[in-house]
Amino acid sequence: MSAEHEGRERESSRERFMRAALEEAARGGAEGNIAIGSVVVHDGAVIAGGRNLEAVTRDPTTHAEVVAVREASRARGGLGLAGSTLYTTWEPCPMCCGAIMASGIATLVIGVRHDPATSRWGRFTVERLLELTGWEGRLVVVTGVLTDECRRLRADWDARHRALPRSPRG
Repeated sequence: MSAEHEGRERESSRERFMRAALEEAARGGAEGNIAIGSVVVHDGAVIAGGRNLEAVTRDPTTHAEVVAVREASRARGGLGLAGSTLYTTWEPCPMCCGAIMASGIATLVIGVRHDPATSRWGRFTVERLLELTGWEGRLVVVTGVLTDECRRLRADWDARHRALPRSPRG
């Protein structure tokens, strides 16, 4: 297989898995939660999904990424998530990054980055956390997969829920 063909195939797989994360985000949004979704992929298959559940559970730790890591860990029966990839529609917060790092996930694929001007996390990025903790090279970060679709889903949710009180997660 040529390098170009392999690159197109990888891009196609990334889009397919990000679409699964978008489905999780849409489910969460329909339930009244912030529309963020994640899936964990191991050996080319989705082993778990997660959507933001904060509004439903009233639990601030039920971000999509943490839920997906928990479910994937259960699905793997404690075998760890080394070699797995987590796809998420929105850049993970510091808490979620800690869970991703602790799980052993090898690759993080992000749809949309935080906007430092409006995010409660300010100038936080996954890469800054990795640098601060000496984790450069231990977690591969891929950005820009279905960015427009991820941003549109979140913007649609924000527009429908703008008048309602919400978590400051952003």
